[in-house]
Amino acid sequence: MQSSLVSKIEKANRYAQEPERVTFQDFHVTFRGDNDSHTTWLKDGRLYCTCNFFQGWGRCAHTMALEKILNKMLPDEALTTQFETAQ
Repeated sequence: MQSSLVSKIEKANRYAQEPERVTFQDFHVTFRGDNDSHTTWLKDGRLYCTCNFFQGWGRCAHTMALEKILNKMLPDEALTTQFETAQ
């Protein structure tokens, strides 16, 4: 294997261990829930969702799950809640 490729693999491994280096700008995901599927997205630094709960509250289980999953990779303005870790 070429040494330049080995170097890139090592760098990729280091980046994967440091998620705070990544900040998402915009994306769409689909949550397959118990009752229905919902589209959740990040646009202009804010999370949105198609579920009814989000329409009334401006946050929902889907957006909060993304906050928890992506944590350091979301822009600060997208983070609306703090989570306690249950141990």
